[in-house]
Amino acid sequence: RLEVLGGYLVAYLNIDKVIKIIREEDEPKPVLMKRFKLSDVQAEAILNMRLRNLRRLEEIEIKREDKSLREEKGEIEKLLGSDKLQWKSVAAEIKQVRKTFGPATGLGKRRTHFGEAPEHDDAAVEAAMIEREPVTIVVSEKGWIRALRGHVTDLSAVAFKTDDRLKLSFFAETTSKCLVFATNGRFYTLEAAKLPGGRGHGEPIRLFVDIEQEADVVTVFPFRGGRKFLVASRAGRGFVVPEDECVANTRKGKQVLNVDLPDEARAIAPVGGELVAGVGENRKMLIFPLEQVPEMTRGRGVRLQRYKDGGLSDVKTFQAADGLTWIDPAGRTYTLSIKDLADWRGNRADAGRLAPKGFPKTNRFGPLSENGKD
Repeated sequence: RLEVLGGYLVAYLNIDKVIKIIREEDEPKPVLMKRFKLSDVQAEAILNMRLRNLRRLEEIEIKREDKSLREEKGEIEKLLGSDKLQWKSVAAEIKQVRKTFGPATGLGKRRTHFGEAPEHDDAAVEAAMIEREPVTIVVSEKGWIRALRGHVTDLSAVAFKTDDRLKLSFFAETTSKCLVFATNGRFYTLEAAKLPGGRGHGEPIRLFVDIEQEADVVTVFPFRGGRKFLVASRAGRGFVVPEDECVANTRKGKQVLNVDLPDEARAIAPVGGELVAGVGENRKMLIFPLEQVPEMTRGRGVRLQRYKDGGLSDVKTFQAADGLTWIDPAGRTYTLSIKDLADWRGNRADAGRLAPKGFPKTNRFGPLSENGKD
C-alpha cells in the first residue's frame, strides 16, 4: 500500500505532465515509469486512478494515510529487530486474550462439563458396522461351513467335497452369531459375517474356533437369545441351559456340559414344551416331565434315561397338546397324540420301552431345521 501511495503522490506533484503523457502516448505506462522512476505497480495504479480522485481533498487523504502507514512500518521494523519488544508484544496480546476470553467473561465461561462416558456394547457397535443381509449357513458332515447369500431353500445344487455331504443348514443374517455345540460339551461362537461365501466348499469350522482334535461338531444353530436348550450326553445325563449362557467370547469356547471320555455330548434340543422325549441307541423311548430336569449353566446334569447297553441317541421337548412329532429320513412327518404315548410315559431315569412302530431307524427325532427347531 505504501508503494501505491508513493505513486499517487508523484502523480499529484506532476499532475499536468502525467495527464499529458496519458493523452499523447500510445503506451503511457513505460513512459511514466521511465520519466518519474516509478515501479510497475505504481504506474499501473496511476493509470487505473479515477478522475474524481484528482481532487485536492484526495491528495490530503493520501498524504495522511502515507504518514500513518510509514509510522506503522517503523514500529514493525523496530519490533522485528528486538527480541525484548517481541516478547513484550506477545505478553500484551496474551493479556488481551485473557481479558476477552477469561473464565469470568461471556465468551470464556465453560459451557460444557465433564461427565461419565456412556457404556456401550462393543459387539453391538461392531455389528452395526456390518450390512444386514440374509444368508443361509450350510454345514457339511465333515465340519465345513459356508454362508450362501440370501435364504436358499433348495440346496440340491450345493456341491460338497468327495465323501462329504450336507449335515444341516439354517437361515441367518450377516449380523448373526452362530453357536457350535461340540461332542466335548463346549459351545463355540462364530460370526456369520466372517464365514466364507458360497463359492467353493467353504472352510473347516476348526479354522475359526479351537475345537479339540478328538472332538467333533454335534450341531450348529443361530443365536437368538432368550431361549433355553436341553443338552444331553451319550451316557444319558443332561440339564436345561439358557441360550445366553452358551455364548463363548474366545476361540477356545465355553464349557457347558461336562463329559469325560469315552462319554461325549450327544444331543441338544430347544425347550418348547412341558414334556421330554428321549430315545436310546437300544431304540427304547422314554417320556417324562421337563420339570424333573434342573436348569444349570454348567455341569454333568442328571440322568435322563437309564440304559443297560449303549447310550442316548436323541432328545426333544414337546407340548402334550401337540403330541410327539418325528421326521423320517425321507422327510415324512409322523405325530402321536399324548394318549397314544401312554405306554412310554414315566419318570426321569427310567429305562423306557421300545420306540413306537414307524420310528426312524436312525433313532433320531429328525434333523435340525433351518429355523433351529426340531
